[in-house]
Amino acid sequence: MIATIINCLLIILGSACGLLLKGKLPQRFLVVLTQALGLCVVGIGMTSAIATNNTLCVVVCLVIGTILGEAIDIEKRLDSVGESLRKRFEKNSDGSSTFTEGFVSASVLFCVGAMAIVGSINAGIHGDYAVLISKSVIDGVTAVSMTTALGIGVAFSAIPILLYQGGLTLLAGMVAPYLQQAVITEMSAVGGCIILGIGLNMLDLPKIRLRVGNMLPAIFLPLAYLPLAEGLTRILHTVG
Repeated sequence: MIATIINCLLIILGSACGLLLKGKLPQRFLVVLTQALGLCVVGIGMTSAIATNNTLCVVVCLVIGTILGEAIDIEKRLDSVGESLRKRFEKNSDGSSTFTEGFVSASVLFCVGAMAIVGSINAGIHGDYAVLISKSVIDGVTAVSMTTALGIGVAFSAIPILLYQGGLTLLAGMVAPYLQQAVITEMSAVGGCIILGIGLNMLDLPKIRLRVGNMLPAIFLPLAYLPLAEGLTRILHTVG
């Protein structure tokens, strides 16, 4: 939970800075900061990915998981949920203030994404806060930009972040004691590959835009892959 609390505090701090710097901070500073943070995210993803003890597990899980995610089109569904929430709140708004727009837009942006899910799982299962701390800094920088445009409503997006990310982290922590260490290691490695994809997207490189949301099912596939692979190995040894 500590990483989620830090996330909320940095969103509030970023919003406060946005109010103070409104109309004074050139957009190019925010762009270059986002790119710098993207490099940090790439590094975090690579560190987790190379920690695998079973490269084949990572490859198979990413391939099958991405196929499943693409078939369901998770990324499109996440975007649809966010858009539905935005439209619903806009419909209930009297249009006299940007508070609602700022609150909803920021809440959707900060909650609906692969980094929140992977980071919460890492925090709950491994006690690894690196992804969520990186997300916190990114959200804080983004909050500065959004607050200059949409106002104080952005700061209140810290409330759904606390509930959403905190809930995922607690749930992952409850499941962790029942998982084998090998499964945890490979889930972290698969998640690292996805985090690497998020970092590449943040760098906004030409012709590179990964649909990382559709890769999310891959994180959970080591739960099935490793027992199946172990069972198959035993059968082959018995037959042999």
